[in-house]
Amino acid sequence: MTDTRPRRPARGSAGEAARDGAPARLRHRFLQRKRRAGLGTAITEILGDAAKSSPARLALTVFTAMILAVTGLLSLPIATVEGQRTPFVDALFTAVSAVCVTGLVTVDTATHWSTFGLVVLMVSMKVGGLGVLTLASLLGLSVMRHMGLAQKIVTASETKSERLSEVSSVLRTIIITSTTFEVLTFLALAPHMIANRYSFGESLFYGAFYAISAFNNVGFVPEAAGTAQYVGDPWFSIPIAMAVFVGSLGFPVILVLVRRWRRPSHWTLHTKLTLSATFLVLLAGFIGITASEWDNPATLGAHGLGTRLLAGGFAAVMPRSGGLATLDIAAFHPETRLLIDLMMFIGGGSGSTSGGIKVTTFALLVLSILAEARGDRDVEVFGRRIPHETIRQAIAVLVMSVAVVMTATLVMLRLTGLELDAVLFEVLSAFGTVGLSTGITPDLPTPAKYVIIVCMYMGRIGPMTLGAALALRQRSRVVRMPEERPIVG
Repeated sequence: MTDTRPRRPARGSAGEAARDGAPARLRHRFLQRKRRAGLGTAITEILGDAAKSSPARLALTVFTAMILAVTGLLSLPIATVEGQRTPFVDALFTAVSAVCVTGLVTVDTATHWSTFGLVVLMVSMKVGGLGVLTLASLLGLSVMRHMGLAQKIVTASETKSERLSEVSSVLRTIIITSTTFEVLTFLALAPHMIANRYSFGESLFYGAFYAISAFNNVGFVPEAAGTAQYVGDPWFSIPIAMAVFVGSLGFPVILVLVRRWRRPSHWTLHTKLTLSATFLVLLAGFIGITASEWDNPATLGAHGLGTRLLAGGFAAVMPRSGGLATLDIAAFHPETRLLIDLMMFIGGGSGSTSGGIKVTTFALLVLSILAEARGDRDVEVFGRRIPHETIRQAIAVLVMSVAVVMTATLVMLRLTGLELDAVLFEVLSAFGTVGLSTGITPDLPTPAKYVIIVCMYMGRIGPMTLGAALALRQRSRVVRMPEERPIVG
C-alpha cells in the first residue's frame, strides 16, 4: 500500500529553503551553483535571476547596501580634514550623491574631506557608476528574455546578447569600456595639470578624480578653487565635456559604436534614436544658453569670443548629468535656468550613468505627438514601428517623474521659504542626478536635505526600474471591454 501522507522535505533541501523565505532560497541556490560552476558564475546567475524576478528589489538592495557602506566610511573621523565626525545627514547626503552619481554637496568637497575621504568618494563614484551600468544591463537582458520569439530574433541580431547566461561577459565589457574612457580622460588632463598647476602627485590624483567624476556623470570637484578657474581652458573643458558626453550615451550605445562605428546602417534603433535626440538637445541647449547669456557680464559677457563659445558648449553638455560648471549658475538669467531645468529633466541615454527620464523616452514622446498630429496610426522612425506598449511605458515614466518632482518641489517650498526658481532647479538637479546648483544646498535645513536625498535616490533607481518592471509586466486577457472614446482636449 502506498503511503500518501505528505512527507517533510529533508533538512537542507530546496523545500525547506522555500519555507524559510527568499533569503534562504537564494542562499540554497547560491551554494548549489557554486558547487557546480564556481563562485563567479554563481554570482552572475543569481544576479540574473534576481533581475528577472524582481528588478525593483534588486536595484533597491544594491544601491541601499552601497549607500550604507559609504555613509559609514564617510562618518569616520579619518575621512575629514579636521579629524572630526561628519554629521550623519551630511555623510548620508554625500554618500547618496556619490553612489547615485549626482554631485550635489552639503559640505565643500575639497576642504572638508581628507585624502582618505576623497579616495572613498572616488571609489564610490566608480562603483556607483558600474552599479548603474550593471543593473541597467541586467534589467535589459531580463526584458529581452521575456520577449516573444519574433522580437527576440530581431533583438538578438542587433545586440548579440539575448541570454542571461551572458551576464558575466557583459560585466567584463562594462568594466573594460568604462575604465578605458576614464584612463583616456586622465591622460588628457594630468599632463596639462602637471605643466601648469600642481605637483606631479597632485596632478595625478586630481586627474584621476576628475576622470572618474566626469565619465560617471557625478560632478564632485576636489579643488578648493573649483572649476571656474578653467572657464577658458580647452585642455580641461574639452576632455571633461567629452567624458561626460560619452558616459551619458549609455552602455548599449557605446557598445554598438565600438563594434560597428564604420557601419551606421547596422546600428540598432536605440543607438540611432539616442544619438539623434542627443545631438538635437545639445544643439538646442548650446544655442539657447549661449544666446541668453551672451551679454550677461556675470557669465559669458565678461569673456572673449572663443571663451564664450567654449563655456557655452561646456554649459550645454553638463545638464545631461555632468554637474560640473565653469560659470556661476546663480548668475544665469532666469530663462537660462529654465532651459537647463528642461535639459536636466530629459537627462541622458538609457543604460547610462546619467539621470532624468532619458533622452530616448523624450524622443518617443515627441514622435508619438507628431504621429498623432499627422493622424498616423503608428509611431515610426528610421524605418521601424514603435510598439504601443513602449509608448505607454514612456508615458508612465514621464508621469511618475513629474509627480516626484512636483511633490518634492512643494515640500521644499514649504520647508525652506525660498523662491520657486531656485527650489525647482535644485530638485531637478537632484532627480536628474546632475549636480548643478545655484548654491542653496549647503544652507538647506536638515528636513530639506532629506528631501533632496530622496530625490537623488528616486532619480537614480526610479525611471530605470519602472521601465524594466513595466516591460516585464504584460498580461494577456481573453476578454476585452467594448471600445468607447472620451473627449480629449
